[in-house]
Amino acid sequence: MTSPNMDLSHRFEGESVGRALALVGERWSLLILRETFFGVRRYSEFARNLSIPRPTLSARLTTLVDAGLLDRVLYATDPDRHEYRLTDAGRELFPAIVVLMRWGDRYLAGPDGPPILLRHNECGEIADPYLACRSCGGEISADKVTPEPGPAFR
Repeated sequence: MTSPNMDLSHRFEGESVGRALALVGERWSLLILRETFFGVRRYSEFARNLSIPRPTLSARLTTLVDAGLLDRVLYATDPDRHEYRLTDAGRELFPAIVVLMRWGDRYLAGPDGPPILLRHNECGEIADPYLACRSCGGEISADKVTPEPGPAFR
């Protein structure tokens, strides 16, 4: 019997994780997206909250807008001022940010615990997010899935 790794030996040609990381895998891009999930929309707020060099911020915002993750929307004129709003594609990255945050809280938080908690609006409790299968609701983890060739597998 062939191992799953051998069956998928060509999986890295154009695979989705690599393509996503090429777009959002840079530190500042993920931090900008995190800020947008927490309500930040304006250039000055990003610069202040992240202490990011302004040329880097401008470049990352342009990349995220060009990729369709953020929309640049005019909110004032004379002079023109824009804010950055998540698109549907951008909002769909929220679970990725939450998983990274959860991992960081578990393995990298200081002795006082995590700096930010997420309260679940529906039940009022502090959220303990996890990945779940949309079909059966069961938790998804590395030992509970098997990779298989998809429609674009070559």
